[in-house]
Amino acid sequence: MIALIAAEWRRLTTTRLWLWGLLAALGSGALTGLLALVGPENFTPPMPGLHTPEGATALLGLLGFTAFVPALLGTAAVAGEYRHGTVSTTALFAPRRWTWLVAKLAAYTAGGLGYGAVAAAVAAVGLFGAAALNGVELGLPAGVVLALLARIAATMAVYTLLGVAMGALLRNQVTALVVVGAYLYLAETLLMLIPGVKELYPFLPGGATSALTGFTQLADAIAEQTGGTAVALLSAPAGGLVLLGYALVASAIAVMVPLRRDIT
Repeated sequence: MIALIAAEWRRLTTTRLWLWGLLAALGSGALTGLLALVGPENFTPPMPGLHTPEGATALLGLLGFTAFVPALLGTAAVAGEYRHGTVSTTALFAPRRWTWLVAKLAAYTAGGLGYGAVAAAVAAVGLFGAAALNGVELGLPAGVVLALLARIAATMAVYTLLGVAMGALLRNQVTALVVVGAYLYLAETLLMLIPGVKELYPFLPGGATSALTGFTQLADAIAEQTGGTAVALLSAPAGGLVLLGYALVASAIAVMVPLRRDIT
């Protein structure tokens, strides 16, 4: 198993995929710093300033919208094997198919966590730097900010697992990437527009992420535009448990589904 995990890690780090992931992590973290420098109160519509707990939390919560990137990493881990025809070689190298699937989960979870750590570190530097340049005292203590960023980094690992599950289910890389992107950026948002159905949103990955990061601005903005009431998100611990549940289900799907299919 150690050899398989090492092989998957080498596969990840010897392609351009890790480079694009690193650039995306650096870019998302830098964007947080840039937005902090501009000042949330200057946005359209304006948001609470960095001197308030709500403003600092909302700005950091925007990092959750970059979860598409680690989800893509996870999707490519499985679907890419079928697209490039390397799955047969992988299966010959590890005849017990579940072993290389578990190895993928381990390696790409580490990759997703690394993505989140880089993005969080750059965001932290940008946030504190922008606050210092603007002469603003953050509305959150440094310890709370770092804890929030740590939760966001862990969230990225969960989305990587969700991506692995989608790659195992669909196998076609292009289709899997389109489905992941459409779900994360379209489907969950549309649910909040449907009365009665929007109550499901807090239990979906996006809603659980918002609960974990304290980012309520999207739900509030949709409620304001539709004239309804904002959907009530779960507490942060409950959101974390929901995301953990998705990680476990995604891991089971990624391992079990390919076992029941031909690899070609």
